[in-house]
Amino acid sequence: MIGFLRSYGTLAGMVGIILVFWIALPDTFMTARNWLNISQQLSMLIVVAATMTVVMVTGDFDLSVGAMASLAGVVAATLFQLGFGIPAAIGAALLTGFLGGVVNGVLVSLLGILPFVATLATLTMFSGAAFIVSGGKTISGKAIPEAFAAFARRGLEIGTIADRPAVVPWLTLLALGTVGLVWIVLRKLPYGRRLHAIGSNAEAARLAGVNVAGLRLSVFLFTGVGAAVAGVMYAARVASANPTQGDGLMLTAIAAVFLGMTVTRNGQPSVLATLAGVTILGVMDNGLTQLRVDSYVRDVLVGAIILAAVSISALGRRAAGTRQDRT
Repeated sequence: MIGFLRSYGTLAGMVGIILVFWIALPDTFMTARNWLNISQQLSMLIVVAATMTVVMVTGDFDLSVGAMASLAGVVAATLFQLGFGIPAAIGAALLTGFLGGVVNGVLVSLLGILPFVATLATLTMFSGAAFIVSGGKTISGKAIPEAFAAFARRGLEIGTIADRPAVVPWLTLLALGTVGLVWIVLRKLPYGRRLHAIGSNAEAARLAGVNVAGLRLSVFLFTGVGAAVAGVMYAARVASANPTQGDGLMLTAIAAVFLGMTVTRNGQPSVLATLAGVTILGVMDNGLTQLRVDSYVRDVLVGAIILAAVSISALGRRAAGTRQDRT
């Protein structure tokens, strides 16, 4: 029984959650329009969680992604305010994320600072920088180009639903493209195999000739740029930017990766499993919001589900270890 729960418990739980909300919200929850809305709402989280998966494959993590998303968003919005065009503003935001990733990578891989300590420090730095750049204010209104905001409102038309066009948002397609890119990097390239080797045993990987320090530095570039992309996406979606808009991304992204790890048989990070974790969290939030459940109650329920999934996963690994010891 534990083995079944270990292998399929999280997926079965996701199906169960969907069924509960389908029964409770028969007219709205299982509509195509609601699911397209969920996908758009989750697009920023998907990008951050997918790139966080790359870091967590090596056994590291990045606490600064939320602050970096905020910083990148206000950098783009500030440049818009100063009269720069869309390519320059987006390019500057992505460069900001890249440089932030370099800083994190140097601190962790070259200076040997623990990821928790290093990225907690840069979280504070990036957050402070976001307030400095924005002056502590929300940048909105005419400062945001209409073409930039329109990108988040549009998408790819895939047909009609109830005689109305069904459109997959560009933000959703961008998020799924990020998942596809990360999947290729981790599963199909030698680079990804080396990252998995580091996560399994960094010292053995080093003795085998793998450049552990260089690769650990490189993975933080994924989270830096991913967070910047998410920050730009969020700014486009709400047609504004403020120095705290990415604050909720970090904990939710890490939770999604851990939740996804309960889906995989070996308990290792996987970007497709992470996508399942993001879906569970997004479906929970959407359904509970439609049921008008208070936000603090939603946090308790989501936390309880994560704890249950991780506990079942741990029990499954312990049971598997006990069987191996007996044989």
